[in-house]
Amino acid sequence: MKPHKQIKDWGLGLTTPLIIAGPCSAESPEQIEKICLEMKAENAVPQLFRAGIWKPRTRPGSFEGIGEEGLKWMEIVRHHLNIPITVEVGNAAHAELALKHGVDVVWIGARTTVNPFAVQEIAEALRGSDVPVMVKNPMNPDLDLWIGALERMYAVGLDKLAAIHRGFSDAYDKRFRNKPNWSMPIHLKRVWTGMEVINDPSHIVGKRDGILDISQRAMNFGLDGLMIETHHDPDNAWSDAKQQVTPKALREILNSIDFKEPLENMKPDERLEDLRRAVDHLDDQLLDVLQERFAVIDQIGEHKRQHHLTVFQSGRWKEVMESRTQKGVKKNLSEKFMKELLYSIHEESVKRQEKQLREADAVKKA
Repeated sequence: MKPHKQIKDWGLGLTTPLIIAGPCSAESPEQIEKICLEMKAENAVPQLFRAGIWKPRTRPGSFEGIGEEGLKWMEIVRHHLNIPITVEVGNAAHAELALKHGVDVVWIGARTTVNPFAVQEIAEALRGSDVPVMVKNPMNPDLDLWIGALERMYAVGLDKLAAIHRGFSDAYDKRFRNKPNWSMPIHLKRVWTGMEVINDPSHIVGKRDGILDISQRAMNFGLDGLMIETHHDPDNAWSDAKQQVTPKALREILNSIDFKEPLENMKPDERLEDLRRAVDHLDDQLLDVLQERFAVIDQIGEHKRQHHLTVFQSGRWKEVMESRTQKGVKKNLSEKFMKELLYSIHEESVKRQEKQLREADAVKKA
């Protein structure tokens, strides 16, 4: 595998922050034209127009897209808005048809990203072309699977790549259609230098309310653009009606967002550098404290070994969790963060004590 390129070499060749908008599904030539005209009238023309041509549905019988005929309607977008178009491809045949009809950018959906065989077939179908490819995160929070899909594109010579963050399935968190798990796109940008990540608030929220909030958070986290589903008559859309907005609403959302300048594009000022040095110093102190804490844990482990006590003591663990969490909350740290932190520290403590026991047993047997 070739090394990942630096930031100047990646991207779709469009300006950032990149705004992608258009209907969940292409329904008719009239629909596409109405959306384009309203976008133009509302001064809400995106850099890239999206429309679903093939729609992977959970159960048969739902609207699964117009198919190849819809690709012909995309010329309406070029005629009225003079901007590039993008469609989702779910298999090699879709990819070949997209190339045949001159689609400017293709994206791979979340349901396809989970299947490396399907991704590889699409990559082979696109081999030799220069089409930019966007890859949505898989439905489950698997960073390697997401990166792997991008690497499959890169391996066949496609280097105009971007990722789309559309959230992850979560059966228990009902606040979202797909839980954002913000650490995932941030980590992707960290491990793949320069990879652009576009946020898809429509699929994260699953309804119109909340799209602005998620869009702003995406910009705050340093993501590179937004994909917002837009329809001239959302309530009567053939798919995902609840999460689509009108061109007017799109303009209002975009005008309300405080777009941030990526730090990669700026020379940090002296104040920011001072604050970063302060954080570095505090991190050093934090690591020193953790080192001291685990040194005490090792002594506790030795005491337990000598007195034949179990490594895990549920009463003590419960008391530590409750008391430390309460103290953290009083210091303006979230309960969720405190519990995750304490679980991590406890897990490392148990591992260290188990290691002591194993080493002592090995000495006895010797």
